Amino acid sequence: MDEALIGVEVVYALPDRQRLVALRVPPGTTMVEAARLSALDTVFEGLDLASAPMGVFGKLEPEPATRVLRDGERVEIYRPLEVDPKAARRARARRAPTTGDA
Repeated sequence: MDEALIGVEVVYALPDRQRLVALRVPPGTTMVEAARLSALDTVFEGLDLASAPMGVFGKLEPEPATRVLRDGERVEIYRPLEVDPKAARRARARRAPTTGDA
């Protein structure tokens, strides 16, 4: 095994399935480069790795094309939210039974 390589993971998930790909990449590899090497865009139809938001261990990265990975990091490719969280909370609040004095 080439010790000059670092180990990273790339993950993408939909509500019904997910895929995690472990990679050995050269130091200096960016998040987008690792995502392309994972080939997850061939597994998930419509996934655009060039424009998809990405993060590392739950923290959104504003510039994944220039963010260099470190050994052991996990690149998370985020999908668009189906429902805005604020809108979902408002809808739940409207549906909740009111508890007040009669």
